[in-house]
Amino acid sequence: MKSNLTQLTHNLVLIGGGHSHAIVLKLWGMNPIPGVHLTLITDRTHTAYSGMLPGQVADFYSFEDTHIDLRCLTQFAQANFYLDTVKDLDLENKQIICEEHPPIAFDYLSIDIGSVPAKNSILGASDYAIPAKPVSQFLTAWEKIKTTVESHPKQPYNLTIIGGGAGGVELAFNMRTCLTNILENVKEKIDKLTITLIHKGDGLLTGHNHWISERLQFLLLENGTNIYLNETVIEIKANSSRNYTINCSSGLEIRSDWVFLVTQASAPQWIEKTGLRTDKKGFILVNNYLQSVSHSYIFAAGDIATIENYSRPKAGVFAVRQGQPLFNNLQSIILDNKLQAYSPQKLYLSLIGTGNKKAIASWGKLSLEADWLWTWKDNIDRKFMKRFKDFSPMESQIKNNNFIPCNGCGSKVGISILERTLKRLKIDQNSEIVIGLNSPDDAAIIDISKQELLVQTIDYLPIFVSDPFIFGQITTNHCLSDLWAMGAKAHSVSAVVTLPYGVDSIIEEILYQLLQGCLKILSKNQIFLTGGHTLQGEKLGFGLSCNGFILPNQILQKSGMQTDEKLIITKPLGTGTLLAAEMKYKTKGYWIDNTIKSMLLSNKKASEIFLKFEASACTDITGFGLVGHLIEMMKSSQVSVELNLDQIPTLIGAIETSKQGITSSLYPKNLENNTYLNSEQDMENNPKFSLLFDPQTSGGLLASIPEKNSDRCLQELVKAGYTDSQIIGKVVKKSNNISCLLT
Repeated sequence: MKSNLTQLTHNLVLIGGGHSHAIVLKLWGMNPIPGVHLTLITDRTHTAYSGMLPGQVADFYSFEDTHIDLRCLTQFAQANFYLDTVKDLDLENKQIICEEHPPIAFDYLSIDIGSVPAKNSILGASDYAIPAKPVSQFLTAWEKIKTTVESHPKQPYNLTIIGGGAGGVELAFNMRTCLTNILENVKEKIDKLTITLIHKGDGLLTGHNHWISERLQFLLLENGTNIYLNETVIEIKANSSRNYTINCSSGLEIRSDWVFLVTQASAPQWIEKTGLRTDKKGFILVNNYLQSVSHSYIFAAGDIATIENYSRPKAGVFAVRQGQPLFNNLQSIILDNKLQAYSPQKLYLSLIGTGNKKAIASWGKLSLEADWLWTWKDNIDRKFMKRFKDFSPMESQIKNNNFIPCNGCGSKVGISILERTLKRLKIDQNSEIVIGLNSPDDAAIIDISKQELLVQTIDYLPIFVSDPFIFGQITTNHCLSDLWAMGAKAHSVSAVVTLPYGVDSIIEEILYQLLQGCLKILSKNQIFLTGGHTLQGEKLGFGLSCNGFILPNQILQKSGMQTDEKLIITKPLGTGTLLAAEMKYKTKGYWIDNTIKSMLLSNKKASEIFLKFEASACTDITGFGLVGHLIEMMKSSQVSVELNLDQIPTLIGAIETSKQGITSSLYPKNLENNTYLNSEQDMENNPKFSLLFDPQTSGGLLASIPEKNSDRCLQELVKAGYTDSQIIGKVVKKSNNISCLLT
């Protein structure tokens, strides 16, 4: 029998989501090497394109216009996405040291983490200045400044930019454009806005021709910007929470509400400690192949790299140009082919926006100022960004495939299949089985002593996030949730793991990351891993057989719901549609970030709170969706309920993907429970309706709480970190003919 399975043979890790690596990932997705275990480690989900950043500051572009979605891009490249911050390298053992993950092994490594403004020479800069990089932190600060000006437009404002290179000059133009528009929109005078630019050189844009420097200085002065040349900032002092004094070596003092640092580029400090050979400024020295001169299995590109014997500025144009040769050489070293030399161009084109949708071009000694240059620059930038938003080849493959099975808890079979199958079987029970298949619940309960009862459950999931460390944590939470739903105290687990085919070193690394994720959750809850079983298959899968104990008078079952009790849910819905949409490139990276954050939230504390407030029934919401699990409770309790659709919490992006008709492969089976729903209005057009049947992975708990306790219970849940908890309905009556009324 023939098999199309590929064995993993090489472990390539990319650190950083800079321009060069973005290009590498796109090219890799178009031309992958079978058997390469490719991973991106990045501290952000969306990476900014530097060429459009000034335009975003001026509000010419949106966040989506200027940012590359790295989650989507890594999926296209069939790569793993690790969201973490690298802090060191263990080159002796070929391992990457991160803040959150355990050490990550590699065979080959590429680094593209950019640079940061140099601030060691300015006292107080680390505490009081806003650096232009990392861009994500800068944009967060800028949005707060805009909000402040919008909220208090009558106040005077002073902004100071330290650094008169291209970056500082463009920020000065575009900040003024944005803030002027804010003030003019509310008919406030713009003379209360002061922008100051401080530069240590005798002319702006050091390294560019004289005409460019003079022309940009004239335009800045014309729009009211204060410019101080030949000034070296030595200290920034705080006068209050939003007022600073900038001291220069000449004795000049400038008061400012905000201080921005756009100075000479410097390398992150951890690079020098790794043992990689660097230049005098701490940047990684590479040869013409973008290969470390000290470690041949490591490559570097973009601002973090300095090509030996070439003196070039740290500019985005070089990072973009290095993307293709970096891709070629990473593939060549894996395939044992000859590396291709790269030589950076001596001259490069700079298009400097002046904040009014106009631009000035600089190329060596040549310069040009024209209105059409902005349009040209805009077209160049948008064309570049389109490369990272167009995944049409993969999308066409998805459209041609009528059935795409989902992973996570959306991969289980429908409840009707289980019920019909169990009815056909004769399954013996004995008196020691307190809760088993004769009255199915979230877990089985067995009487093994006169005091405590044994609680057992098992669950297993195919991988649904590409990071095995995160997958291990979420799946462990998911498996333990059945115990929490019944009010049990977890004791121990046994694991079952399916590992993909590959060489020993890669399989060991995947298993190590997975089990470390599992152990992180177990150790938090003082639960013991006692053993397990491994096998190999097409893709990674993980499950746990869980054991716990419970006192007979503390059992939370699906049965027990009483009339007039309130229904409380602890987590938002939407993991099924969002994970399905991610497979189709229809999500945004921060939607998935938020989804993962929700799935990482344990249900343990929520269970304890429900017990405290006398819950009569409880279950966890997983593969059968909210309605499926609610109906199980209704059948067991013989009650009818009301659900308030508007009160049901949903994950960010879930309504958007549902409106597009994107559902999990389990959704059609879950939708069969629609027959139990009634409504006085046409609720099917409500954007939340389809989410009632959405299969959840590591979903929240649903409990029935006495009305007198419900408000206090909800308050304590929110205080404990279940911030999306809501009262979503109530039990209306005892009934043999159960129904759920949507309101």
